[in-house]
Amino acid sequence: MNPHDLPDINLFRHSIPLQLRFNDIDILGHVNNTVYFSFFDTGKAHFFQSIMNGGINWREVETVIANIDCAYIQSIFFGENIRLYTRCSEIKEKSFRLQQMMVEQSSGAVKAICETVMVSIDTKTMKAIEIPARWRRALEDSMKE
Repeated sequence: MNPHDLPDINLFRHSIPLQLRFNDIDILGHVNNTVYFSFFDTGKAHFFQSIMNGGINWREVETVIANIDCAYIQSIFFGENIRLYTRCSEIKEKSFRLQQMMVEQSSGAVKAICETVMVSIDTKTMKAIEIPARWRRALEDSMKE
C-alpha cells in the first residue's frame, strides 16, 4: 500500500465518527500508533453490522484477519474531528479486502489508510472456506454505486 495513492473518498459509502479518548494519546501528544488498530476494528464491526443489516452473530467466528497494513500519514491529535471510512474493495473465492481511511473532517486531511485481508474460516477445521453466500451478497451489494 502506497500512502501517496490515496483512495478516492467518494468510493466509501460507510463511515463513523471516532471518539478520541485521553488515554489514546501518548507522551508525544498524538494518538498512539497501536490505538489505530482498535479504531479500524471498530470501523469494521460497524461496517459489517451495516451491510449485514444487523444479522451478525458476534459469538460465531466466520471471518478472520489474514493481513493488515496501515500507513500512518499524519498524526492525530486530541480534539480533532476524525471520521473513519470503510469499504470492501475486492472479493475473491475465500477472502475479501477492506480499505479504511481516517480523515480529519474540518480540513479533509487523510490521517491514515488501512488495508485488511479477511478470510472466511471453518472453525472446526481451522481452514479457509468459500465466502458464505450471505456474506458475498452483502459485500457485493456494498460495492455497488
